[in-house]
Amino acid sequence: MNSGHSKLTDWGLEHISIENHYTILDVGCGGGRTINKLAAIATQGKVYGVDYSEESVTATKRTNARWIDLGRVEIRHGSVSQLPFPDATFDLVTAVETHFWWPNLPADMRELSRVLKPSGMAIFIAEVYKGANTAVSKLAEKYASRSGMTLLSVDEHRELFTNAGYSKVQIIEERRKGWICAIGRKPAPNP
Repeated sequence: MNSGHSKLTDWGLEHISIENHYTILDVGCGGGRTINKLAAIATQGKVYGVDYSEESVTATKRTNARWIDLGRVEIRHGSVSQLPFPDATFDLVTAVETHFWWPNLPADMRELSRVLKPSGMAIFIAEVYKGANTAVSKLAEKYASRSGMTLLSVDEHRELFTNAGYSKVQIIEERRKGWICAIGRKPAPNP
């Protein structure tokens, strides 16, 4: 999973600006490659990872042992539906190839918003989505109901972010590859 998603992750992260002091959460951290990339960018910040799978937590810790030893990365076992972090902790929340497995997308989007700081950003990066004209996406669509995936179209990604209260929502596609990137900001409170 690390090498297979690396170029996709790089492409998605190119669409946002990550400050070196950011506190970042990667939801569904899988094998830990995204955590490694984020820690290399946020050189004065801290990167956290959370995954529902104990095996993924172990793999991520192994991949990022150096960052963990330096106190720059922390990995936790947990669910996107009940993140083990206080309110308004993160400048950025990333989710690479994972949001289509979440148990309750609307509620889980609100949970992301809870842990984001005001003006914080959430980004989803995926290589499959409903309506993409690639063999991988068509296969995923065909078996989505059997596999438990919730695939969203471009418009449904936009609605998901908007309905959860995010602002400045952007949806970016790489049509040739069937990649999608969805970005939204948690609004800052009015003074």
